[in-house]
Order: sequence, then structure tokens, then C-alpha cells
Amino acid sequence: MDIRKFFGVIPSGKKLVSETVKKNEKTKSAEESLKAKKGIKEIKVNSSCKEDEFKPKQSNKKKRIIYDSDSESEETVQVKNAKKRPEKLPRSSKLAKIQQQDPVTYISETGRVTPGQLMSYIQLFKNNLKSLGNHCGLLQLGLATVQTLKHPQTAKWDNFLAFERLLLQNIGESTMSVVLNQLLPMIKPLNQRTSDDYSPEELLVLLLYIYSVGGEFSVDKDLGEGEEKVKKALAQVFCEESELSPLLRKITGCDSSINLTFHKSKSAVDELFTLLRDIAGARNLMKQFKSVYVPGNHTHQASYKPLLKQVVEEIFNPERPDPVDIEHMSSGLTDLLKTGFSMFMKVSRPHPSDHPLLILFVVGGVTVSEAKMIKDLVLSLKPGTQVIVLSTRLLKPLNIPELLFATDRLHPDLGF
Repeated sequence: MDIRKFFGVIPSGKKLVSETVKKNEKTKSAEESLKAKKGIKEIKVNSSCKEDEFKPKQSNKKKRIIYDSDSESEETVQVKNAKKRPEKLPRSSKLAKIQQQDPVTYISETGRVTPGQLMSYIQLFKNNLKSLGNHCGLLQLGLATVQTLKHPQTAKWDNFLAFERLLLQNIGESTMSVVLNQLLPMIKPLNQRTSDDYSPEELLVLLLYIYSVGGEFSVDKDLGEGEEKVKKALAQVFCEESELSPLLRKITGCDSSINLTFHKSKSAVDELFTLLRDIAGARNLMKQFKSVYVPGNHTHQASYKPLLKQVVEEIFNPERPDPVDIEHMSSGLTDLLKTGFSMFMKVSRPHPSDHPLLILFVVGGVTVSEAKMIKDLVLSLKPGTQVIVLSTRLLKPLNIPELLFATDRLHPDLGF
């Protein structure tokens, strides 16, 4: 009895082993070429293995199974790969798995988020140390946001920003005298001010914003009258202050409000407006960066483009035009020779973006938002460049009027 019949390899009615051996020897070369074309794999399996090992495995290719027995009979078995679809977990099990990881799964708010809502979400992390460690940075930002929203001056800051945007729209549509007339009702003395009204320091910040963004303007009779009204109102506010702030002490030159007269206050305010006009014309000598104001149209509101942003965009401009307002200072004999030959022939000047390292030094100070703006611009324009931003100090809003109105320019305090 042939043992192959016991394993079901040769069914009844097939030829004997001796006949199949001769046939296999003749077709050996043809099968080898067919095997090479179709990528048939050979797997040798001992006949002494268990019956479970003879089950065909799932595969996309044909498998050639050879049984080690007392003959060289071979059979080719075609196995179709039946793809199994991944089992879908029920929705409840997914939510349960997420809830085990983080205490907050999904937040959907259509309106404005209140400090109480944020605090309730943060409290959910209190007893979950693993989630607390994974999201500690986000939780710190959330706590800072809650603290800011709970500040009593939050509504006043929102109104301040809204009025700033209103002035920005009117700067391009109206004259400077009209803009100053809009600011005039906001100037109130101490006995008429509420917690939502602007302090003298905040009024100075708004005046700086108006003159610096507006840029150069024509001086006419209406502007003179508008400035005179604002001067008188501002001088009266300085005189009626119960206690002078450090900034007002430096501007007026008086240590207390008792020694401050209207004449001294008016003289200090006149000097302020002289400086404001100088600030408005600070970019008159520039050609490319002369204006920071972007007028609006029917689809977009007016906005302003900071000078530092314009400089960085010009440096990393993909078209690499010759910078108009960014000058190359020659140093050394080689650069001096190039400068001399440039009078007779065209000599290409070095471009600020030629080097992988760019150092920006801002004299007077830089704000946090400006540093963040430079970082985002470099990542979007030329990611492989390293930019180092240096400055004399990190500015706060009230540092700007102090540096402009209350600093000895012959002996400036650079913050070193």
C-alpha cells in the first residue's frame, strides 16, 4: 500500500509512482522556468509532521508543496488569500478607552468660553496624575487664560483694542484732525473718569499709535485747531491728577501734583506733540519702508504692517531683489576695491540672505509679539535659516512713551 494514499496525496484512479517520476523528469525544466516567472515558492514539509501543518496558508502567490516520501511526486496547490476585514469596535468601547487616557474627551462651544467653563475642565485633571503630566504645558496656558479673563481690567482692554481698530480705519479714510476729534471725548479728568475710561498713560499710547501709523501728513488749519483742543484737555488732565505716576513725573518734571501748574503742564504737552510730529515723519527718508499703513477696500479692512516685518520679508524674498533701504557697509580692502570698481562696472553686492545665519539687532527694544512674528516669518519664508534677534531691552507697552517722552537723548538708558 502506498503511504501517500493514506495522506490523500494521490487519489484513487491516478497513475503509479514510476510513471509519474518519468513525466516529472521531462517537465522539470519547464516547471523551473514557470516557477521563476510566477514566483512560486517551495516549502518542504516532513511527512511525520502533524496533520495541522498540512493546512494551506493564505497567500497571494502559488505555493509549491513537496512531500518527502519514498517518491518524488509533486503537486501544485493554488491558495486564494481571503482578506479579513478589521473588526470594528463599538462606539461605547472607543469612548471608554479615550476616557481612561484623558479626563476630557471633547469640548464643543459655540459661544464665548467663560473662565468658569475653562476652570471646570482643568479641575478634571486634578486626580489624574498621568494626564496631568502629559498635558501640563496646556494646563498652564489654560490657567493663565483663566487668570487673564478674571482680571477686572479685561473689559477695558477689549474696549481699548476696539477703539484702536476704529482709529486705524479712520486714519486712511479721514484727515488727522478728524481722528483727533474722535479721541477728544476720551480725554477725561480724574473726577469724571470711571474704571472703564483711559488713564493719561493709555492716552499717550493711543496718540503714539495714531501718529506713528498715520505717517507723514499735511499740516493745515484744521489740524492745528484739533491738536490745540487735545493739548488743552490733556494738560488739564495732568493737572487734576491726585498723584502723578512715574511717567508723568518724568514728562512734567514735577515730583508731585501740588507743584504742577497748568502752565508747566501745557509746556510739557506742547513738547509732546512736537515729538509726535517728528515720529510721524521718522520714515520720510526711506523709499521702500516709508509706510506701515495698509489701506482697506471693499473686502478687507485697513491694517498696519510693522516695519520689522517688512524688513524680514524683503531679506527672504525668493526673487532676491536688490534691497533699496537695506544698505551694505563696505569693510576691508577687498570691499573698498569693489565699491570703487562699481563706479565703472556693475558689481553685485552681497545679499542679507546669502548666509545661513542672520543677526537682527533692534535698537531701542523689541516686543514679545515682534520676536514671535520674526520666528513665524522665517519658518514660512526660509526654514533652513537661523535668525538671532538681539535688542537693548524687552519692551512693555508703557516703556515706549517713557523712552520717547522721558529719556535724556544725550545720555540714553540702553538697559545695559
